[in-house]
Amino acid sequence: MSTNTDSKRKAPAGERVADWADGRLGIYSLAKANMRKIFPDHWSFMLGEICLYSFIIIILTGVYLTLFFHPSMNEVEYAGSYVPLQGQLMSEAFNSTMHISFEVRGGLLIRQIHHWAALIFVAAMLVHMMRVFFTGAFRKPREVNWLFGFLLLVLGMFTGFTGYSLPDDLLSGTGVRFMQGAILSVPIVGTYLSMFLFGGEFPGGDFVARFYSVHILLLPGIMMGLLVAHLILVFYHKHTQFAGPGRSNKNVVGMPLLPVYMAKAGGFFFLVFGVIAVVSAIATINPIWAIGPYRPDQVSTGAQPDWYMGFSEGLIRVMPGWEINLWGHTLVLGVFIPLVIFPLVLAAIAVYPFIESWVTGDKREHHILDRPRNAPTRTAFGVAWLTWYFVLLVGGGNDLWATHFHLSINSITWFVRIAFFVAPVLAFVITKRICLGLQRRDKEKVLHGRESGIIKRLPHGEFIEVHEPLNQEQLHTLTAHEQYKPFELGPEVDEHGVRRKLSRGEKLRAKLSKGYYGEDNQIPKPTADEYKEITSGHGHH
Repeated sequence: MSTNTDSKRKAPAGERVADWADGRLGIYSLAKANMRKIFPDHWSFMLGEICLYSFIIIILTGVYLTLFFHPSMNEVEYAGSYVPLQGQLMSEAFNSTMHISFEVRGGLLIRQIHHWAALIFVAAMLVHMMRVFFTGAFRKPREVNWLFGFLLLVLGMFTGFTGYSLPDDLLSGTGVRFMQGAILSVPIVGTYLSMFLFGGEFPGGDFVARFYSVHILLLPGIMMGLLVAHLILVFYHKHTQFAGPGRSNKNVVGMPLLPVYMAKAGGFFFLVFGVIAVVSAIATINPIWAIGPYRPDQVSTGAQPDWYMGFSEGLIRVMPGWEINLWGHTLVLGVFIPLVIFPLVLAAIAVYPFIESWVTGDKREHHILDRPRNAPTRTAFGVAWLTWYFVLLVGGGNDLWATHFHLSINSITWFVRIAFFVAPVLAFVITKRICLGLQRRDKEKVLHGRESGIIKRLPHGEFIEVHEPLNQEQLHTLTAHEQYKPFELGPEVDEHGVRRKLSRGEKLRAKLSKGYYGEDNQIPKPTADEYKEITSGHGHH
């Protein structure tokens, strides 16, 4: 016999909580609409995930470190377990960092994970942005998201700088001194900025506390907001994808967010965390106990910033020590000019999507990615910038290059000064030639097929190599890219014989457009008639 209690049986507690939350927040309907969103699958898309996961690791380990760190420059006598430094005077910041490293359970490993994750975070962001740049993923409607990613990269660099300055060791103190010298080179306001930042004459007594607030609150808060906005726009615009059969600007081919993509992402997070933990346990980074506390009268040998700030130091190291004296004031051009170049280069990177859009005049939405070889001018610009960057990294570490390879530091400095102008130009020309060569090879593969390695002798004695025709998927991939036509100014006179008035902007755009898409900047794709003629057997082996 059934009873009334069977029909009134309560739902499980978890289901009741879910129903309660859905009735007030609408979670179910929101999840139902978005959890089946499709994401394409390609190894290069994981670069962005590495950025996200390393940022999460930085936050988690950073919270742990804040429990034991004392952001103070008050002088104390070290009485910890590291014998070589016992009895030395040092700041509370350095003392607490030593305490984390030697007395807190797992403290040194957490410090290592935090520092390595920061390095990998910035490196992954740079590589991720290069992937976006070389494939043209920054085009409409993703220009704003490019700006968000660019700001995340810049803020990540300065967050790293404030972070490795907090222990107040001799290496980080030398880096802060370097920054203070750059600030002092700013005309008129440089001394005021320095006094404000350090609370008096360098090193002052406040900069660790101020850097601490900026490092754990201001910059991470801004980065968190930018990261959320970045992910929302990725979700809203849908993910880009490479060309292929069935793929267009109006669809996405891939796997659903739930459960496939979420399961893969969860596993990848633990893989990234594990790799960073292993690297941190094996490779020591920033051993402050071997460097000692900061003293203004000392400079550590081989002082180098983290790699992402090395190019800024390279700019200053290779710049001639020019000075100008005006009205009793000295303008240190040897420091001020690099200080101006640094933000100008960053600004050029930020606005590049808008420059390319203006040059091409293309206002359409793009969800299909370019192959780098099919945009040779853009690819050449990217390689030239990377070449310039690495040349400056060599300049930033000219003393280490000199000592490790037994070279003259002056010779290295002059090499970097020359390569600063020559290397990017050579990289641009060579990269462009390589891209055009790859385009020619693709055209040959479309028309004549893939080389099979099989040699055949014809009846009249000629030896040929048998070519295997490409399948339809391969043909589509090699011919799906668009080929732009350069912007034309048109006739110099109108229909009434009156000379047209052309602005400088139009003339500049025409020249740039020709440089991007002119006759020598792209190889024409094979036409359908060419393909039919070749594959019909006329002159084809």
